[in-house]
Amino acid sequence: MAKAKLFNQEGKEIKDITLADSVFGLPANDDLVHQVMVAISGNKRQVLAHTKNRGERAGSGIKPWRQKGTGRARVGSVRTPVWRKGGVVFGPRNDRNFSRKINKKMNSLAIAVTLSGKLRDGELMIVDKLETKEKKTKKMAEILKNLKIKGKILMAFSDSEKDLKMISRNIENVNNIMTSQLNVLDMLNNKNLLMSQESVKFLEEKYKKGK
Repeated sequence: MAKAKLFNQEGKEIKDITLADSVFGLPANDDLVHQVMVAISGNKRQVLAHTKNRGERAGSGIKPWRQKGTGRARVGSVRTPVWRKGGVVFGPRNDRNFSRKINKKMNSLAIAVTLSGKLRDGELMIVDKLETKEKKTKKMAEILKNLKIKGKILMAFSDSEKDLKMISRNIENVNNIMTSQLNVLDMLNNKNLLMSQESVKFLEEKYKKGK
């Protein structure tokens, strides 16, 4: 069974806890994680760049001059791509589709593999609970200072902790997400992952073998 240290909000180690191997004890699988990460990135991509082809450019369809006898190169339209203000050939188009389908089991396995990697690399910190007496950003910042986490932090909140999501969003180098929406891309874009024991139990139940 995978082992992890449990801390309190003061940054003191409480005890060692046992985690499910099917979620936190899996070997690395870089190909799977990369495939899922690329798919998520593509699904989030918004295509803005758009160029007009010769059919969309404004201009007359009349032949600028007769085919022969002028001494000039033959041309059929003022919208030809070789002319200034003509259409663009092979330019970016906003009708491109970068989305990819992700198999549900692949996505679940990739999340479990990424969680296992975070634990193995010492980038997963688990606290007994996440709560503040006052719903203030200052209080959340104090908790993070006590934990002495270095680098970008992704905080995962359970449903009972969702009120804390608001007070953690303006802290520098801190991003947050609901544990139920945890994904490979966000975990890889942040060095550290911080969550409560409640979130750990949720993940173990959601991604255990057979689900």
